[in-house]
Formats: sequence, C-alpha cells, structure tokens
Amino acid sequence: MKWSLPRLIAAGLLMLSGCAQEQQATARPPVTKAGYVTPALWQVCDEDTTIYLFGTVHVLKPGTDWFNGGVKRAFDGSDELILEIIEPDDPQAMAASMAQQGLARDGVKLSDRLTPDMREKYQAAMTANGLPWQMFEPFNPWMAGMALAVKPLEKLGYEADLGAEKTLTAAAKAAGKKIGALETVEQQLGYFAGLPVDSQIKFLNATVDGLPEMDAEFSRLIAHWQAGDPAKLAAEMNESLEATPELAKVLLIQRNGNWAKWIKERLARPGTVFIAVGAGHLAGKGSVQDQLKGLGIASARVAE
Repeated sequence: MKWSLPRLIAAGLLMLSGCAQEQQATARPPVTKAGYVTPALWQVCDEDTTIYLFGTVHVLKPGTDWFNGGVKRAFDGSDELILEIIEPDDPQAMAASMAQQGLARDGVKLSDRLTPDMREKYQAAMTANGLPWQMFEPFNPWMAGMALAVKPLEKLGYEADLGAEKTLTAAAKAAGKKIGALETVEQQLGYFAGLPVDSQIKFLNATVDGLPEMDAEFSRLIAHWQAGDPAKLAAEMNESLEATPELAKVLLIQRNGNWAKWIKERLARPGTVFIAVGAGHLAGKGSVQDQLKGLGIASARVAE
C-alpha cells in the first residue's frame, strides 16, 4: 500500500490510526468485541473524574450515521467538550494563518524543489483537482500537500461540515457545554511548517502518488472507524508510519504524549470530559492510550 499518511491528515490533522491498547479496567469484566460502543470510545477515570476519548473523522459523506448509542450517551453526560483545536468562526482567519506559516522564506519556488518527473505529476494533479499550482509557488510543500489531501475528498462527496468535530461542536453549543482545545490553530499549523523541507517534499510527493487509491483507501478507513475496529485501522497505518518515522514523531507521537500529560493533569479536577481528536491519535503504538499507560494511567474501551 502506498504511504497513506496524507489521506489520514486529510481526515483531519490527524490521523486515522489503529490498534488501540484495549486495556480492561480492573473493575470492568471482559466484554466481547461486539459489545463495544461504536465508533470506538475509551474511558479514563478516577474517583471524581471521567474522561472519554473519542476518535473522529474530520470529513464525512451525507448520511453517515455515528452520533448515537454509547457515543451520544457519553457526550450527553459530559460537562465539556475538548477538541484538537477550536477553528475560527471566520474561514478567512484560518486561511490567513496557513498562508503566514506556509510562506517560503528562502524565495525558492515550490515547483523548483521537485524533480522534473514529480514536478510534472504534481502540476497535473493540482490542475485536475481545480487547484492552480501557480498560486502555490511562493509556499512551502506542505501547503500544497494539504490542499491535495483535502480537495479530492471533496470531489468524492466528503464534506468538512459533516465531520465529527462540527457535529460535536454544534451539539455542545446547543447544550451549553464548555468547549476547549488541546492546541491552538497556530500551534497545529506550526507542526507542519516546522517539518524539514525534505520531509515536506516527501509528504507532497506521496500525496500525489496516492491520489488514484484515495477513494478505495478512505472508504476502507471510514468503514473500520464506523465498525469500531481500531486494529484494522492500525493495519492500514502501520506500514506508512514505519516508513516515515520523522513525520510520525512530529505529527503523532509527540502530540499524543502532550495530550496524555494534559489528561493526567485534568484528572486532578472533578467532572466529566469528552475529548474528540483524530481517530489515529487514539490507537496504535505511541497512541494517547499507550502513553497514558506509560504514565501509570489505565484506559478501557467503553462497552454498550
């Protein structure tokens, strides 16, 4: 399978990963896989605090059914919603932040960073997806990679407005719940902007090469997510992560570690919190749950 991280990024900063460490809390008897809440939901708790961990997909097709059952019950019973970021109400504000962080400071045109073969493929891919490559020339490669990771999904019928974060945010506002975030917009964009140029080029080239497989690959990922099968999501991700350890470290592992520390600190205060982040952060080696375990904190899949 081709390097799939770009599609997972497109599903929303990131990541549909898998193979969660399905630890059973000592007070909870084992349950069958069929008895788990779907999509997958985890729980961390102590005497007076409960923290739910829910993996999201940031773009979905109309009619995708997921906000019900155990997920809805956990959300309804929570006092606050915590997301990766809180997106600005004005889309232009996000675009301005991206442009500021994505601008190349060395004056080298984006196309000039690519080999002749990849330059031709890149420009053709941008044109085919209605993205004028000339407009991206002043920017670093990650900007074009992000655009190419998202735009084709729109053409395939996926909509950002139907993404899990949008749905959860609207429900939280309607219910008067507090909404917070683990990162700022600038901080999250900075993870991409701070990547070495060679890694950015690898990201862009892999995105271009993976476009023909995007529909089938993303459909599989959505199916695994809806079925609550993190192990299969892991199988889709592991090869790509092993092939690009430098990207996995910056975009996944380090951030997961930061979030695990946040969760540990949040356990010191009472309440019920619903954390919703890209599904890949909640699974696989180096996942949030994995790093919580390293901090001596158990997490468990929630049963129906």
